[in-house]
Amino acid sequence: MDDDTTHARKQHIFHVKKLHNYLTERLECVVQDTPISVRQYRCGQSNPTFLIQTPKKSFVLRKKPHGSLLHGAHKVDREYVVQKALHAIDFPVPQPLLYCSDTTVIGTEFYIMEHVQGRIFRDPRLPGISAAERSALYVAAVEVLARLHSVDLTTLGLVGYGKGAGYIKRQVSTWTKQYRASASRNIPAVNDLLKWLSNNLPPTDDQVTLVHGDFRLDNLIFHPLEARVVAVLDWELSTIGQPLADLAYFLMAHYCPLHLNKTTVFGGITGIEGIPSAKDIVTIYCQCREIPPSLPHENFFVAFAMFKMACIAQGIYARSLLGNASSPNAAQFNESVEPLAQLALKIARSSSLDVQVPERLFLQSAKGYTVLQQVKEFMKQHIMPAQKELTVYYVEHCDGPERWQTPPVLEKLKHVRLGFGICSCLQKVDCLSWSIPTLLKKLDDASMPLRYSTARLQRLSAVTSNQMFDCDTDSGNIEVLHLFGTEEQKKLWLEPLLQGDIRSCFCMTEPDIASSDATNMECTLHKDKDHYVINGKKWWSSGAGHPKCKIAIVMCKNKTSDGIERHNQHSMILVPLDAHGVRKIRHLTVFGQDDAWHGGHFEINFDNVRVPVANILLGEGRGFEIAQGRLGPGRLHHCMRAVGLAEHALELLCQRSGSRSTFGKRLYQHEVIAHWIAECRIAIEQVRLLALHAAFTLDTQGNKAARKQIAVLKVAASRMACKVVDCAIQVHGGAGVSDDFPLARMYTYARTLRLADGPDEVHLSSIAQMEIVDQLRQKASKL
Repeated sequence: MDDDTTHARKQHIFHVKKLHNYLTERLECVVQDTPISVRQYRCGQSNPTFLIQTPKKSFVLRKKPHGSLLHGAHKVDREYVVQKALHAIDFPVPQPLLYCSDTTVIGTEFYIMEHVQGRIFRDPRLPGISAAERSALYVAAVEVLARLHSVDLTTLGLVGYGKGAGYIKRQVSTWTKQYRASASRNIPAVNDLLKWLSNNLPPTDDQVTLVHGDFRLDNLIFHPLEARVVAVLDWELSTIGQPLADLAYFLMAHYCPLHLNKTTVFGGITGIEGIPSAKDIVTIYCQCREIPPSLPHENFFVAFAMFKMACIAQGIYARSLLGNASSPNAAQFNESVEPLAQLALKIARSSSLDVQVPERLFLQSAKGYTVLQQVKEFMKQHIMPAQKELTVYYVEHCDGPERWQTPPVLEKLKHVRLGFGICSCLQKVDCLSWSIPTLLKKLDDASMPLRYSTARLQRLSAVTSNQMFDCDTDSGNIEVLHLFGTEEQKKLWLEPLLQGDIRSCFCMTEPDIASSDATNMECTLHKDKDHYVINGKKWWSSGAGHPKCKIAIVMCKNKTSDGIERHNQHSMILVPLDAHGVRKIRHLTVFGQDDAWHGGHFEINFDNVRVPVANILLGEGRGFEIAQGRLGPGRLHHCMRAVGLAEHALELLCQRSGSRSTFGKRLYQHEVIAHWIAECRIAIEQVRLLALHAAFTLDTQGNKAARKQIAVLKVAASRMACKVVDCAIQVHGGAGVSDDFPLARMYTYARTLRLADGPDEVHLSSIAQMEIVDQLRQKASKL
């Protein structure tokens, strides 16, 4: 955003010293003895906007243009009012700080708002962005629009912000007047379009919400790393009225060809991989607002949106003739007016834009669907036939050192996988992190194993899917390094992890304290010149026994943390396992099994271990911040695997109940077992939807917003998996607890999941607390 500035243009220069004096009395960060810098934003065609920088903080100033203006335009006071109201309810807008109606300060009215860091995409085609992230960015934009249209006007204090019902009729009249006041020549297509719009007003125009009026992708600021809107900009045209006008305006880019506008790209997005179709956008919007999935009178609304854009272009051109335009290329907008009007007229007279859509939950990107089909076929052709060979390997080497190695059949299948066009889950195609641009969305991550059923990846116990697609314990550490690692740390550890050359482990839980409260951790870290010194003991360090495990991420309590808030006392640091003082004390069994197939679980002692200062992650005291970034997605992965495991267990249950008979009937013909089958299917589908919902929230709103959904899923998935596997074991009888079937190992995993990444009881307490807060917030919003 900051690179998008230039020196103030001649027609917009104002007295900076007067502004400085004015702000000194009103903003704490502006002091008399320290000058401020003022730069103008290049983009924006209406109200001139400036970046105000001080040594401590940056602000944004938005003002009216100088000179003669169209009646009713450039109402910066309204922008200030609506942003102030929305900021009060945590809607993503820059915080407005002050409004000045005194024109003697800089020559016009203006207001100051906070400066929001993030990404602004001027080109709606999103060049240079992966298809998956394009999809996630558009979904995030649509969700914000739906949220805007769902806010309560009474709560906002904006009941009188507009005139209410009859918005479309007024808008057609208003923009007609605006166009005629700024028109420089006669355009027949505009005249015909005006006549059509006036004669084809929607029969019902009584729906009233807050509307933005200029909702486009380039009026949004996205999080620097996540596909999440952090600020909606440019509220000049906001009012109260028909929300479908906003939706159609956002959809306009789907119907405008790229060549239509020679000055600002706002079309040409149809068919670009990853960008949702107009149908999908309507579906997402309607689902968010819980309304029927359709856009009534779509021809009218899209045609009107284009007419509005033509009027805006004409107004920009008119301001260029007056010499007070905000942009240096304003004169060129004259070239867009007639083509826009002609296209709008064509759409208006067409029979349908075909945007009526069936209701669908949790859209999957085209890339995600492609990967899903590839994985399905790969599993069918290669993984399932290899099951017997893999089983034989683990039986033959159950007590030997070979059990710690990756079976040759898996290494072979990894090469086959690459030849099959399927990359590692940790490399180019997967589904691992919503914030890594080259990877698919979390929702795709959930969609692939869940829609297709992770059972196919779990048939050979958890090891097959995890090792075959490289999505085991390393996945969380890879996310940590990607999100929080320095460039040097990424080069040393992330790149080898992505290539599969090394493995890693995560050291958080400790044997001598109640680790369910992570602030109890006692493994210490203190700085000694250019090194950190680590002392303490960790256990349940999964994967530490794998021959390729070379690096651990260790959670430590800062030795000097007196007086510091509990959740700011811990740090995470990278510790090579061959560092002096690192000792693997023992490997732990899980229900008597050593889990050597994925590196086991180890108790590790750190005795005066010295590592370079450069190994600290993100900085001292930020361990819990990193933990939240790691554990949220990690819990989702656990639960997705639990769904797949349960699918396989139910499949085995059904096969067994159909092949065995007792008391003259097949097992499934006994009512109790039939009910088990039904209850298991119900439970799996419930958790599947919870997982998709959590993944969707994680995609679109980030870790913090998804905390409750993930906690709910974590409890529900572990309970469900335990129940389904238990039913399967019961139907198998003695065979169910033997090694003849994978059910015993599956139960071990499912039961362990109720403790892994936090016991159920901790998550239940968190869910209750978040629910109380949400209920109180909802109650307050209705007052």
